[in-house]
Amino acid sequence: MKKKIIIGLSLFTLIFFLATVYIIFNIETTTSRLDNLIKLHQVEILREHLLIHISRVQSALKAEEKDHKAIITTINNMGKVADACFSCHHDESVKSKLVDLRNHIQEYKESVTSALITGNKLIATPVKIDHAFSIGEDLIIEVNNMITMTSNRLDEKTRLALRKIADTKSTLYIILALGPVLAAVLSLIFIKAVTSPLSTILEATRRLKAGDLDYRVQALKDEFGELAESFNEMAGALKQQLLNIQRTEQLRVCGEIATGLAHEIKNPLAGIKVSMEVLSEDSNLSKDDKDVLSQVIGEVRRIEALLKGLLNFAKPPVPQFTPTNVNNIIDICMTFSVRVPSGASSNNSREIAVVKNFDKDIPMIMADQMQLQQVFLNLILNAVDAMPNGGILTINTSPLDETSIIIEVSDTGRGINQDVITKVFQPFFTTKTKGTGMGLAITRRIVEEHGGFISMKSFLDKGTTFRIVLPISRDGGEDAGEE
Repeated sequence: MKKKIIIGLSLFTLIFFLATVYIIFNIETTTSRLDNLIKLHQVEILREHLLIHISRVQSALKAEEKDHKAIITTINNMGKVADACFSCHHDESVKSKLVDLRNHIQEYKESVTSALITGNKLIATPVKIDHAFSIGEDLIIEVNNMITMTSNRLDEKTRLALRKIADTKSTLYIILALGPVLAAVLSLIFIKAVTSPLSTILEATRRLKAGDLDYRVQALKDEFGELAESFNEMAGALKQQLLNIQRTEQLRVCGEIATGLAHEIKNPLAGIKVSMEVLSEDSNLSKDDKDVLSQVIGEVRRIEALLKGLLNFAKPPVPQFTPTNVNNIIDICMTFSVRVPSGASSNNSREIAVVKNFDKDIPMIMADQMQLQQVFLNLILNAVDAMPNGGILTINTSPLDETSIIIEVSDTGRGINQDVITKVFQPFFTTKTKGTGMGLAITRRIVEEHGGFISMKSFLDKGTTFRIVLPISRDGGEDAGEE
């Protein structure tokens, strides 16, 4: 945004500078045209004065009593007027005509002077006077022709100059009128460029304040884009903190429930189970009654398993960290959950092919072996249960970076609906008809206590993949957990 503002201000300054230069240039050009017109009119006046002087001399030559001094003075003034014409700038053709005119005036001056003597009397013969008068008439015709020619050109130049001055004036008016409009348009553009992103961010803060933690700011650029990115990160962090608070509250409630259940239900439940087992051994009972008692005993054991899982989740044992090879732990879990004969495995008449992509050079990690065994066993059993008609179970292990390793458990089973995929790690949530809903909750807690994290991807009828990242050493555990 800062860059755009600088570019915009630079553009505005450049336009203002160019307009100023244009105005100054036009003022100078117009002034120059007016000066040129004034000089041309001055030349026109000089030529008319020259014509007047020639006419006076001609009149004096025809007079009976001639004023010698007046004629000589007028003749000298004619020379001065002719010389004044050379002070202005002319092209070569005009200069040539001026030279001819000056020569013609000099001839006229010499002819008049030769016709006069000292004093007021005319000694020369009438022939010399007529000759001088004839030269004067020719000179009058020449000056008249020059005045006529220059007058026509002067009128044309005057019209052209006035038209250009009018055009310049119109252009200046347009520039003066467009200046405020351009400034207003640029101001609106800059204001919109600033206020529009601010309005978007303000709307986002209102949505966030209203509790919509999933709202994100999109399509902002420059500094506002960075601000939007920070806002989105803040919204994500707030949502994560809220989820952590909810989860902490769930753990607290689970702990209280588990403690109450342990004291109020466990002992009576044990008595009920023992009584049912004793009754089921009575030989006088019919087969149907024994089946009913067996079902009751099974449900009692299921309740005991739920209580045990709840206690383990609410008050898990402290991990005992020792150097651990993850590949060995997974192999042990496979022997308990899936039997693999001849490259293919079977479990309850289900053909499940097992693919193990283990990195043989995977580093040892600091972990509680029994708790990791519980994690992998839980994930593998879930994968087997998700493939009732058989499928492929794939387990990958490899280093993620210098501080962590990654374990992936994938199946080609039923998958999980996207609507409930965010709830799978919550306590008591299950998609199984006889599940307790504590397995994945306990798994997640164990992974996080080891400084790692677990995530999953699932698609209906395509399968599910669980991804676990564990730190290699306890020093990197906190960082991994934060990630």
